[in-house]
Amino acid sequence: MVRIVLDAGHGGKDPGAVANGLKEKDLTLSIVKHIGRLLSEYEGVEVHYTRTDDRFLELSERAAIANKLNADYFISVHINAGGGTGFESYIYNGNVSQATIAYQNVIHAEIMKAIGNVKDRGKKRANYAVLRQTKMPALLTENLFIDNANDAAKLKSEQFLLQVAHGHVQGIAKVFGLKKKASSSTPEQKPTGVLYRVQVGAFANRENAERLVEELKKKGYPAIIV
Repeated sequence: MVRIVLDAGHGGKDPGAVANGLKEKDLTLSIVKHIGRLLSEYEGVEVHYTRTDDRFLELSERAAIANKLNADYFISVHINAGGGTGFESYIYNGNVSQATIAYQNVIHAEIMKAIGNVKDRGKKRANYAVLRQTKMPALLTENLFIDNANDAAKLKSEQFLLQVAHGHVQGIAKVFGLKKKASSSTPEQKPTGVLYRVQVGAFANRENAERLVEELKKKGYPAIIV
């Protein structure tokens, strides 16, 4: 059983970065919940959260949760600020395991693949408390810039947040060799009896509709725009 701890950055009295009508603490929680839900589709994985609502936690508390659980991996999700654009990821800038480095390489690449036409700011290292104090391999992701108008427009799209989450999950699944649970909705099974059509989204913007179609196709579901 692979035990993953998901950390939504900031929360409660600490909103994180704020700009363009968005708060970092809300975006990180949304992304983390998407990650957890998507991971539940895999066998052999146990998901834990440092927070599932709008509450404040000290950085040391976040690391302590993962350490107490003896987690296999810790991911802290953040949104950047400071006038830049794009995605970057961090591991601790001290002594880290080879697994920590390898996991960053894989997950970073999968997130970039999932979010499409976004600047890759690179794989970095920093002395962040949640990376320094966790005893297991750990990664911190900075998912676009809240104070960049173009990035903020993407962050306002729930579909884009789902793409960000999907990238995290694809990376986690790859590094830990996770397999999807058997499902009655798998394409190779032939359904019998009544068929039910499920609509999963309606968009005024065709680009957003096309993104969702691509996301569904990646998951093995037939999808069309009507």
